[in-house]
Amino acid sequence: VQLQASGGGLVQAGGSLRLSCAASGRTFSRYTMAWFRQAPGKEREFVSSITWPAGSTSYTDSVKGRFAISRDNAKNTVYLQMDSLKPEDTAIYYCAGNRDTYGRYAYWGRGTQVTVSS
Repeated sequence: VQLQASGGGLVQAGGSLRLSCAASGRTFSRYTMAWFRQAPGKEREFVSSITWPAGSTSYTDSVKGRFAISRDNAKNTVYLQMDSLKPEDTAIYYCAGNRDTYGRYAYWGRGTQVTVSS
């Protein structure tokens, strides 16, 4: 399985972006998918996840109410809608897939840069 993230860019504070993560492989629809991010000088952190088949979602506290994760299994794509962006959201965003029972993800994309200016 290969994951390709896109949709990053430069946006002013308060703006919006939608990230996409396209996956190859026929079993994509069975995976829990997630977004992580890593800001300069900081460790990678969890942002959001969406399960299969229930589609249950989870978010880190700092993005609750501003970000929304979704998936389109027919298109093998997971999305992250990011609204009311803040400068502290600036990071490289990575998509990940196929979470195991220990919370580890088997597949990772290369990441897309999100920069929020104040």
